[in-house]
Order: sequence, then structure tokens, then C-alpha cells
Amino acid sequence: MRDYLSELNEPQREAVTHIQGPLMIIAGAGSGKTRVLTYRIAYLLDHGVDPFNILALTFTNKAAQEMRERIERIIGPEARNLWMGTFHSVFAKILRIDGFKLGYTSNFTIYDTDDSKSLLRSIIKEMQLDDKTYKPNYVLNRISGAKNNLISWQMYNDNPIFQAEDTAAQMPELGRIYRTYAMRCFSANAMDFDDLLFNTNVLFRDHLDVLNKYQHKFRHVMVDEFQDTNISQYLITRKLAAVTQNICVVGDDAQSIYAFRGANIQNILNFRKDYPDLKVVKLEQNYRSTKNIVNAANSLIARNKSQLEKTIFSDNEEGARIEVIRAMSDNEEGRIISHEIFEGKLTGLKNNDFAILYRTNAQSRAFEEALRKINIPYRIIGGLSFYQRKEIKDILAYLRFTANQKDEEAFKRIINQPKRGIGDTTVAKIVVTAAEQQVSVWDVVSHIRNFFEGRAANAIEGFADLVRSYILMLEEGKDAHAIAMHVAKTSGLLHELYMDKTVEGVARHENVQELLNSIRAFVDNDENEDKSLGAFLQTVSLLTTADEEDDGDNDKVTMMTIHGAKGLEFRHVFVVGMEENLFPSQMMLKSRDDLEEERRLFYVAITRAEKKLTLSYAQQRYTWGKMTFCEPSRFLEEIDSKYLLLGDKGIPQGFEAAGPPAAAVTRRPAGIGEPVKRAPAASHLKPVQAARPVEAHVPTPDFTPSDTRDLKAGDRVEHPKFGFGEVKKMEQMGATAKAVIQFEKEGEKTLLLSFAKLRII
Repeated sequence: MRDYLSELNEPQREAVTHIQGPLMIIAGAGSGKTRVLTYRIAYLLDHGVDPFNILALTFTNKAAQEMRERIERIIGPEARNLWMGTFHSVFAKILRIDGFKLGYTSNFTIYDTDDSKSLLRSIIKEMQLDDKTYKPNYVLNRISGAKNNLISWQMYNDNPIFQAEDTAAQMPELGRIYRTYAMRCFSANAMDFDDLLFNTNVLFRDHLDVLNKYQHKFRHVMVDEFQDTNISQYLITRKLAAVTQNICVVGDDAQSIYAFRGANIQNILNFRKDYPDLKVVKLEQNYRSTKNIVNAANSLIARNKSQLEKTIFSDNEEGARIEVIRAMSDNEEGRIISHEIFEGKLTGLKNNDFAILYRTNAQSRAFEEALRKINIPYRIIGGLSFYQRKEIKDILAYLRFTANQKDEEAFKRIINQPKRGIGDTTVAKIVVTAAEQQVSVWDVVSHIRNFFEGRAANAIEGFADLVRSYILMLEEGKDAHAIAMHVAKTSGLLHELYMDKTVEGVARHENVQELLNSIRAFVDNDENEDKSLGAFLQTVSLLTTADEEDDGDNDKVTMMTIHGAKGLEFRHVFVVGMEENLFPSQMMLKSRDDLEEERRLFYVAITRAEKKLTLSYAQQRYTWGKMTFCEPSRFLEEIDSKYLLLGDKGIPQGFEAAGPPAAAVTRRPAGIGEPVKRAPAASHLKPVQAARPVEAHVPTPDFTPSDTRDLKAGDRVEHPKFGFGEVKKMEQMGATAKAVIQFEKEGEKTLLLSFAKLRII
């Protein structure tokens, strides 16, 4: 066994060897967090702790798998007995075992977001409510928020505050929808993702014998990415560790970026209040990035008030300063960045050394087009998931209904897929009949002659016979692959796809074959003791986008949102769209907490870079079909200017059309020889001033932009970013009106009234 402790620095070693009592590891970006977690578990096993008594909770299955493999290399096959996985996968496992106490069977279905929205659409329609008022997205988010705060439908409907809020939002029926949604999920023997957490809390609250069992089973509880936990997750882990107090949480408050998913940064900020004898270890050395990148990130995040005290540093090389690029438009931004990547490859970098990070998925278009034109391969992370493709969801719905005949959403998806002549009206009647008779849809379908006659009944009988054959294979103990192959062939789905010889049809057929291959791999994997259909479905239902395998060709430029980049690293990172109201997002300027979360998101983006970081922004871009003029993001001015590079460069003419020969991208120092030819108006940001000591302006609580058509010199105004000021003069250029405003803290600014948001005081 290798001496893994010798590979650690002093704080890392301290974190690994402290195994009794509560421990909080504050792990800065690039500080070797995964190594510390891995070695800490190995150290526990080395010191006689049974792997069955260790619970390690992560945020992706991939992270759990990587840690398990590392531990196995150190300790051996005993590592396979660890309870390690995501919150949802571990709690789903507990609910499979003990969920019967809440009225669920062990083969309950896990609804994904599409299933939940589909069910809500049905409920809203059945209640004869307007789906433009009761938008399924909003309703689902409202229900999700309630569950993450452990508010049941009963509590929701008994709370006059919630009712008043819903009435004010002109959605007084939200409580009734929540009640119906919860009951329909229960009758379908189904849980959504939030239920996996909510029901685990209920199970531990109402069944102390179950809680006691797991408290004594899990002698050591470890939680990764603790800053991203919500109230529900925190309460579960606190209950589990209540007996031994052996809880270890790992996280970085500076990387808390998931408040929109219910993450509560107070969990990590206030952890000491719950554990007065808490041991705190700070991992402050960044092994990933250059000094310039680390120091730039520090100068930015220092602006946040709500944070734990720490000093992140790097002993790596100084490194290049951070390049800041200004483009005339979003399309030019795409061309400039693609040119930068091409030049970077001439120095020996590979495609997969580069990442383009943006605030919203919609920004990817310009970069996709620019990279395609010069034949640079790329991949977009967070696009359409393999398991969200229609043909894949169709097959999986058949498998889900085979495992759980109460699954109403799976039934609705497959009853007329492929076409059997069973219309939506007939399907709706089956669902309504099942509800009225208080039976499952399968009870109706499998005895259809008791309820329906005619041609549709004949087709439904044929469907029922198919499903019976699938259920029989399940009862005979056939493995997941045998059942899936039988379903694919006999349902008609595979044949229908095979007969479609279009490019799209061939691709869909290949996707189904790939699904069947993945099920075969699941069955053939010796580590999977349970090779049943139910076990496979649970694995698939809990996959995240980050857990899915790529196409095997890894040498591609990576494009993704900053949220999706959490935990990743690249040699050269481009953070694009650095514009006010885009990043920070316009929706995140309403409070200091929101603005601080956006700043943490930018901090995450910066710290993904190992050797080089480039920031870019456009002066104008299309938004909702309209050309808008953009201001550079306030975040650019919050980075100490000594870490920024403000040079000059351009794109060789014709580059964006075909891709340049090597000689075409030679740089020339400014003023020597011929000037570099460039695409129109390509240039760099003007020198960014050193970060001002004044705080960013937070708009007044009642801030609402005024009608500025009658604005005049002498008026007092408030701007959401620049604060309070006085209009010095008005200028008119054709149809464009400008106001020259002297702001109290920001100095003089000239603003276009068609874009500026001003409140006249």
C-alpha cells in the first residue's frame, strides 16, 4: 500500500486524518478537494471503519464513480461496499428498501421534469384552467420550491400567506393543483426528484425505527459541494449524523451558484452554529491556475460581503495576464474567439484544451457558426441529453410501464406509439375512468371490455397482450437486456425507425441501438449485482447530463454555461458575453444576495482556467430579435486592472470564411511594418480602471424605470447600476435621445434613453 499521506500538504493531511467529530473543509478552487475526500475515506478504511458504515454524498454520479475507483486503487475491492453516490441516488436506494412504510412499492417510478410537466398539463386541463396563466414551468417550480423547504401540499393549503401570494399572482388554484399533483404521483406509484428528498425527510420524521437504523449504519457521513445543499438535504444529513456527530462537509462558499435550484448558502456559512465543537480546515493553495488568474479571482470575490474568511494563493508560475476583448457585435465576438483558438492550436494546444463559457445557452450560436466555418470541432455540454431524445424516451416508457403498471405518464406516452388508432380522446377517457373508479390505468386497459367497446377496444386489447408478455418476462426474472430487446422488437418501435431511411430516421435507429448496447453493458458489468429491469431504470432516471458518456472523440472545443462548468478545468478558458444585464443577468440585480451570487458565478468561471483566461464582450447584440447596445459588465471593472492585458489584435482578412494558412496569422508589434488587417471594428476594451473602493449600487426597493420621454436638464434620476445623479444636458441625434448625467459616485455618463433604465426622482 502506497504512503498516500506523504502526497498531501499540511492542511490536506489535517483534513484527511481528523476522523472523529464534526469537520468542515473549506476547499478553495483547485485546492485538491477530490484527492482529500478520496484519501480521507481510504484513511477511514485503513483505521478499521467498515465500508458499509461510510456514507459519502456527491452531486454527480460521475464524481462518485471517480472517487470510488481512486479509493479502490489504494484500498482494494472493499471500496465497492461504500454507500457513495448523489443525494438522489442514495435516498432513492433507501426509499426502495423502506418506502413501503409511506405506501410506495419498491418498483416506484422516478418522474423526470418532462413527466412532471406532462402530468401538470393534464391536471391544469382537467381543472379547466388557462395554461397561459398556470404555466406548467412556473407551477412545477412553485411546487419544487415548497418541497425543498419541506412544505407538503397540506401545509401549503393551510397557509394563508401562500394563498394570498397566489391570489396576488392571479393563480389562486395553485394549492389545489399541488394537492392533485401529489395525489396523482402517489396513485401512480411515482416520485419526482424533489420527492426523493422530501419523502426521505418524512420517512425519518415519522418512522424513528428507520432513522435509528440508518443512524447506526452510517457511522461516518461525508457531504461534497456542501455549499450547494438545500434545507431538505441538510436536515437529512444532520439527522443521520446525530448519534456519532461524525459529519464531514466539504465546500467553498465562493462557489455557491445554485440558489435557483434551492441551494442555501447559509448551510455552509452557519454550519458552526449547529456544531460548536466544529473543526475547520482551510485548503487555500490553488494547484490549478497561475498566480495572475488566482489573484484576479481574489480581487473580484473580495467584493462579496457574505463569505467565509480565507486567502487563496498559488505557487504556480506568474502566467499571462487576463486578455479582455471588445467586439463590435456578438457575431464578431464569435469570429475573434474562433481565431484565438486557431492561433492557440498553432502553439501546440489541442481542441480539448479550450472552453467557451457563457451565461445562457442562447449565446452558443455565434461561436458554433464561427467554429464550423474554420472546421474546428466542438461539443456543447448541456444541450439535448441522450436520454431526453424522443425515441429513447419512448423505449424507456415501455420499460417503465413494464416495471410499474401504475405509471400513468409512461402509459400515455406508449399507448399509441407506434400508431395503433387509439386517439387522445380515448386515452383521456381511460385516465378519467381510472380516476373515477379509483383504480390504475392498467386495471382499465387490462379489462377494457368492461369499460369500452368498438375498434379502439380491439387495439387496446392488442396493446394489453403485449404488455402482459413483458410483465411475464419480468416475473420470470429475465434481465434488463433480454426484456429491452423483446420490447424494442415486439412493440414495433424498432421496425418503425428501421423503415425510416431519412438521415434523421437512421440516426434515431442508431440511438435506440446505442441504448440497447448500454443496457447490455449494464447487465455485463460484474459490479452490478442487480441486473433487473428495475435496477437499470433507477440508474438511468438518476443520471445527470454531466454523467453521460460522450461520443468517444474527446478532442473538441467545449462550449457550456458557466453553471455547467462547475468542477471542470481547461488550459485556456474564454468567458464571453461580459455585458451588463447579460452577466450579471438583468434578473439578478434586484438584491445584494442575487448580485453576490452572480459574482460567485463569475468567480467560478475565472477559476476554471489553468494557464490562460480571455474575457470578451460585444458592443451590440440581437436580443429577442432586436438589436441592443451593450455596456461592459461591471465585473470587468471589479478585477484589479494590473491582472488585465489590454493589447491590440485583429482577424486576418478572409479568415472567417475559410480558415487561414499558418502564415496568415503572424502577429506584428504595433507600429512596425504594415498594420494588421482586421475585420471591421475589432479591438480591445479600453484600459479598465482599477477597482473602485465604492460599493456597487443596489437599486432602491421600489425601483421602477420611468417614462423618460419628458426628461430634461436638472432632473434627479436613479440608475440601477450607477446610482443617483443629475441630468446635465439632453442631446438629440435624429430619433435617438441621449442624456448626459453627472452621477454622485460614478462621474459623468452619456446614456441612450431608449436603453437606459432611469427612475426620475
